[in-house]
Amino acid sequence: MMWNLAPLANDFCFGQSPRWFEGLLWFADTAGEAVHTVNLRGSVTKLDLPGHAPSGLAFSLDGSLLIASAERRRVLLYDGDTVSTVADLATLVPSALGDVVVDHRGRAYIESRAVEGGAIVRLDPDGRATVVADNLEYPNGMLITADGATLIVAEAVGRRLTAMTIGEDGTLTGRRVFAGGLDGRPGGITLDTDGGVWTSLSIAHQFQRITDGGAVTQRIDMRSDRVAVACALGGSRGRTLFLLSSTDAYPESLSGTYLSRLDTASVDVPGVG
Repeated sequence: MMWNLAPLANDFCFGQSPRWFEGLLWFADTAGEAVHTVNLRGSVTKLDLPGHAPSGLAFSLDGSLLIASAERRRVLLYDGDTVSTVADLATLVPSALGDVVVDHRGRAYIESRAVEGGAIVRLDPDGRATVVADNLEYPNGMLITADGATLIVAEAVGRRLTAMTIGEDGTLTGRRVFAGGLDGRPGGITLDTDGGVWTSLSIAHQFQRITDGGAVTQRIDMRSDRVAVACALGGSRGRTLFLLSSTDAYPESLSGTYLSRLDTASVDVPGVG
């Protein structure tokens, strides 16, 4: 299948963790130390976060935005007016923070991106933080299924998508391989209503749709000079696939540049939510 990619925005350093929320695509600009929004006409806004290198975003149940501050290993909250720190995880995790997702009870799950010994921390609404998964091989993207029962994490170094059952108490159990032996290192992931997971595969220069068991049903090839970083489903009917790419897989290499890009593609199966 030939894909018609439409450019939407390009005035940022390194975009990741895209989230569709209330008619806007939100994403973290790690190297640019900012959070951006983009509407479907390509109009961009910027929330500056100097000193923070944001890496993951998720919306809490009240609509406020949770932001992972990667190297400081803090979770920030943006209420539309101010940014505050809600958790300091520096003594709890082995490495910089990554993606964030929130379940239907308002519990946030935050990655710690270690090549060996990567972890997921659960942050409860009362502020208590607990490590709920460990020994992950560089967790690099997460999602929670529509029924709230399963968390899927992309393990970049392990080249697999791993699923875990979310317990009533927020524990993660029953770890299993959703899809293994991937064609590249998976990054930001998004779920459609048929259970397919779209993922970026950075060094393969592709985005792929993968089903439970590992079957690849669709591929979007980027140019050889574009690194696939992350994707999200959204838009007015949920059938717009937002694709973040860059020229390098490492945000620190892109500080001060504007080489990242946001493209869109139309898909048949809409995103969850």
